[in-house]
Formats: sequence, structure tokens, C-alpha cells
Amino acid sequence: MSMAADAFVSQMAAAEPWPENAILFQPLKGEQILLSDNASCLAVQAFLRMCNLPVQVICRANAEYMSPSGKAPFIHVGNHVVSELGPIVQFAKAKGHSLTDGLDEIQKAEMKAYTELVNNMLLTAELYIQWCDDSTSAKITRSRYGSPYPWPLNHILAYQKQWEIRRKMKAIGWAGKTIKQVHEDVDRCCQALSQRLGSQPYFFTQQPTELDALVFGHLFTILTTQLTNDALGEKVKNYENLIKFCRRIEQNYFEEQDRESSLSSASGYPRVTIELRRKQSF
Repeated sequence: MSMAADAFVSQMAAAEPWPENAILFQPLKGEQILLSDNASCLAVQAFLRMCNLPVQVICRANAEYMSPSGKAPFIHVGNHVVSELGPIVQFAKAKGHSLTDGLDEIQKAEMKAYTELVNNMLLTAELYIQWCDDSTSAKITRSRYGSPYPWPLNHILAYQKQWEIRRKMKAIGWAGKTIKQVHEDVDRCCQALSQRLGSQPYFFTQQPTELDALVFGHLFTILTTQLTNDALGEKVKNYENLIKFCRRIEQNYFEEQDRESSLSSASGYPRVTIELRRKQSF
């Protein structure tokens, strides 16, 4: 999108308040959604809750194909459809909802660097494990991805997606990596995040930013998703402050808000039950 078009969209978005009937679309939660999509969807939900912006979560088998970018999740707000965390953050900011107003320019640049680290390491690792690890793709990924569709479409779409991701991995230099090397990359990413977080409740201030939402989405999903083995989750569990960080956001922005929403139907938040102690099926 050109700068002029981007400015026009921001102007249009700012002209309308955030509605009570905003919708977030994501793949089917129980039987279809994959590790990477679940992480991205949870990150967006966390961000919107941190901004206190109501949204109804709707699961659709074809959410990926409905999305303007071809990636889940996406939100439908008024006359606008916006996909993925970064553009959704900018869209919310245009409406006057920002989590970074208290940061200086140096902090904003640092936050951008850590955001790129998470996307380049954790998200890429999740995609690799789903589609390039033969055991995971054969036992879990292909059947889940194609589950909403009849035979032979389910197999065709799954193999088509696998070819697409493996081509991407080759382009970025990940195709030749072993699963052990991927786990080591995840560990290095977690080490960097752990060092930056330290003993703080959030990465930059006493209040969360979109980086906190992004990190939570990925780490929480890794910790609570059952894969063919626990090697990926064990890397995260080595960092106690990251575990506490996930619990803090779960308690502050999911458990507490869900208790409040059960008392007031005006909140607009969906009921979400996520527990760090229980792994969910992948």
C-alpha cells in the first residue's frame, strides 16, 4: 500500500469509533487451527484486551482464505477488514488506542527489533516444525489443516500449503536446518527475551505493549500445545521469568476480564479458558 493510500485508510479509520460488534475471525479452534495460527490469533486477542477493545471471536474453516493477506487472524471493524497483528495495531492506533504512547523513540526502535526477532525466530520455527519436520507434518499438521474439507481436497490443500512453506524455508535459509538447530534458535530467542524482560512485569514499562501481546501469544501457545514431543516447550520452560510473564498476562487479561464479562454482557469479550497447566491438542 502506498503512503498516500495508507494515510487515507488511517484517516477513515480515525473518523469512526471502535464499534461494539467488532469481529475477529480465526480458523476452527478445536480441530483445525495450527500452532503458528493459534499463536498469532492469541497475540491479537491479547493486544485488543490490553487496549480494552471489545471483539467477538468467530471461527471459520476458511478464515485463511477470507483474510485480505491470506493469513489469520483478521478483524472486521465497521467497513474495514484488517489482518495480522502489525496492521491491527496501526489500525487501533488510528482510532486513538495505543499501548506505546509512553515510550521514547529509542524504546520504540528497540521494541521493533524484538518484534522482528520474535517473528523471525519463533514464528518461523513454528512454521518449520509444522510443515518441515516429517514426523509432525505426517502425524498432525496435514490432517488438521485439511480436516474441514472432503477427500481429496483435504490432501490437495495440505500438500499445497506444505510446498508453499517449504519453499519459503528454502528462500530464507532454513530448509537445511535440523530440528535440533531449530530448537536451539528458539532457545536463543527465549534467552534474549528473558534477558530483556528481567524482573519487570512487562518488557518496557509497568504496562504492556504490543510486544508483550506478541510474545505472550507465541510462548503461551508453545507451552500449552501438545506436539509429537515436548522438546519445544521445554526450551521455554528453562526461563522462569518468561513462565511468570505468561501467567501474568493470562491472569490479568483473560481470567479477570472473563470473570468481569460474566457479570456484565456489555463488555463484548468472548469467554476464553486458557490454562498454563493444561496442554491443548494441536
